[in-house]
Amino acid sequence: MVQAIFAKKTTKPLLIQQNVNYYKMAVEVKELLEAGVHFGHLTRKWDPNMAPYVYMERNGIHIINLYKTAAKIDEAGEALAKIASSGRKILFVATKKQAKDIVAEKAANINMPYITERWPGGMLTNFITIRKAVKKMATIDRMKKDGTFNSLSKKERLQVDRQRAKLEKNLGSISDMTRLPAALFVVDIKREHIAIAEAQKLNIPIFAMVDTNSDPRQVDYVIPANDDASKSIDKILTYVTNAIAGGLAERKAEKDATTKEDDAPKAEKTSAPKKKAVAQDEEE
Repeated sequence: MVQAIFAKKTTKPLLIQQNVNYYKMAVEVKELLEAGVHFGHLTRKWDPNMAPYVYMERNGIHIINLYKTAAKIDEAGEALAKIASSGRKILFVATKKQAKDIVAEKAANINMPYITERWPGGMLTNFITIRKAVKKMATIDRMKKDGTFNSLSKKERLQVDRQRAKLEKNLGSISDMTRLPAALFVVDIKREHIAIAEAQKLNIPIFAMVDTNSDPRQVDYVIPANDDASKSIDKILTYVTNAIAGGLAERKAEKDATTKEDDAPKAEKTSAPKKKAVAQDEEE
């Protein structure tokens, strides 16, 4: 029945209204429906603040309004694309089993940092300490290159290797993040409540998939969606990362255009003496 209700209105896709150079991708309600994005939690577990995003109740489960989901993907995609085009980083956070692999793959494809293991306390609020841990990895890598590592005892080498593996597992994906992220994208805000709290404390914008059992007031850009099913997570992340890829593409295009403008005067200067020499030859 739910499919029939949404299917009647899916003739025209909603488009992400972004700047001309941004990657444009149709957000189709039919695709969201097929991915199970509309399935919320049991009605007894819902958060009343999600009422504006609930379409109906069916067999004791809340059904999310996919038209509002599509509109929110549009809004979030535009904002994320602008952040990406400015050259700043967006940190993806998802530690639940069904989301971590998807988030790791999607974020890596657009060269954005991500946390898919346990959230390290103070990741944002004590970022300097986290950076020191990341630098520790680089120090160990240098030891292995310059031969210092081989001079250690077998026991010490084993300890260093274990330390390096642990750091890589927890912080390897943020090794290139030299400053605080410009935004957070979170899957399941109830599970990642520590990350949410730290971002709020530092006024870092929060983008998130929010299910019917969560409070959307904690998030700046809400995408009402099923945050438990891998298909739903994959579909939302596809739209989001494509929007970010569009912002990155625009930034690259602007850089290339600027480089060409800078090179143009140099080309004119080098060609000027040649023109003068030709003119002298003609006079002679």
